[in-house]
Amino acid sequence: MSDPIESPSAPQPAAPLSAEDDKLWASLSHFGNIIPLVPALVIHLVFKDRGRQVRQESTEALNWTINVTAAIIVLNVLATILGFIPFVGGILGLLVGLVIWAVVIVNLVFAIIGGMRVNGGGSYRYPINYRWIT
Repeated sequence: MSDPIESPSAPQPAAPLSAEDDKLWASLSHFGNIIPLVPALVIHLVFKDRGRQVRQESTEALNWTINVTAAIIVLNVLATILGFIPFVGGILGLLVGLVIWAVVIVNLVFAIIGGMRVNGGGSYRYPINYRWIT
């Protein structure tokens, strides 16, 4: 019988990922960017210490999705503000709305390209990416 005063054993670090799982989660971090922020963040937090490739690729994917999410939020606020300006505001708001859709489409294309390259055994760097997390 164990002593009730004893503390439970400390949690052990998770086992390293196999090469196949490392590549899988690394590619899923890019594919997950189709849905902004959440998948890349979860993959980065859960798997970054379990594989070299998943650490590198999830960091890149997370940095990209942080930028995309911030751009979409800022552009939506701008479109809303411009929508209240009489006469030209509606047109400017519409143009900003089109830019929002362009950002969404570019994100979709780059997420698919990134996932495919990593799944093929390579690495992917987004062409325009401010790296918040290193």
